[in-house]
Amino acid sequence: MADTRVRLETEIFANQWTSNPELEAIKARVLELEEEAEKLREVQTLAERQLMYNPLAALFYHMSHEERIDADNRSVYVGNVDYGATAAELKTYFSGCGSVNRVTILCDRTTGHPKGFAYIEFSERDAVGTAMTLDNTLFRGRVIKVSPKRTNIPGITNRGGNRGRPWARGNRFNNGFQGRFRGNGRVQPWSDHY
Repeated sequence: MADTRVRLETEIFANQWTSNPELEAIKARVLELEEEAEKLREVQTLAERQLMYNPLAALFYHMSHEERIDADNRSVYVGNVDYGATAAELKTYFSGCGSVNRVTILCDRTTGHPKGFAYIEFSERDAVGTAMTLDNTLFRGRVIKVSPKRTNIPGITNRGGNRGRPWARGNRFNNGFQGRFRGNGRVQPWSDHY
């Protein structure tokens, strides 16, 4: 009798879960998400393969530090670029400044959408000065900002600290007060600099 009761409860439990439309909808959605994830993995591996087999990209990643500095000295940063702009359009726009080696439009890693800025690398250093004349000009209906590309120095970042805010010496708890014991360690009951 206990055995039939357990079997009857399991049948009722199984029927309850299989006939629930919400559960079926959740299962269908999970399957859709798994298929989308598989498609995204395929697209990512394809993009990685294209990057590995792209001769210009491979050349950049195998450059020495001095070669990268030289490439940065021949490059400009272009800000406020229209999100629909292509590398070919930017190359055409800047080709009057000199021979363009490479156009890089940076995109968000997660969404793949452009970030709104690009880098243009020229063959000669003189082209950077000519490209600077295109600062504050219209490109695809937007006023672009053109400046020389800065060179990143490995190990040095501009993160942390007070980020150019001299009034932000402290944190929200000490409000910039650094205590009574400063400098040589002697107690200073009053100070001229406050």
